[in-house]
Amino acid sequence: MSDPITTADIQLIQKILPHRYPFLLVDKVHSIDGTSSAVGIKNVTMNEPHFQGHFPGNPIMPGVTIIEAMAQTSAVMVGASLGLINGDLLVYFMAIDGCKFRRKVVPGDVLEMRVETTRGKPGGKVWRFKGVATVDGELAAEAEFTAMMDLQG
Repeated sequence: MSDPITTADIQLIQKILPHRYPFLLVDKVHSIDGTSSAVGIKNVTMNEPHFQGHFPGNPIMPGVTIIEAMAQTSAVMVGASLGLINGDLLVYFMAIDGCKFRRKVVPGDVLEMRVETTRGKPGGKVWRFKGVATVDGELAAEAEFTAMMDLQG
């Protein structure tokens, strides 16, 4: 039996998630503890397309993309832990609850997303997660979200 995956670089992330530029919103996932928890990293850069209009002269990462980055981190955690590494995994939001934004996220920030599974098991389709996003240890956003894990093929 092989060792469990505890870190996913961008190459592995792209083997798990179908997302690509401009909607791939996680650069690295580390501290993967099975399907229980993980930490995602998003390096926020000025060349991302949403900064052209959100907002000109005052670029701020849209809150919905922060929540999406947390969800992508969760999907990488589950995909890596369950060996879903061939692009067969699609994940759909079912609910977003208790979402709060506490700090602007701007180009140059390193967004750290800590996610944990609150409900879900291997073979199950519906999973629930809790996520917290921080920049330099300062809370930027938090949410609980439910997703459907759909295996293709």
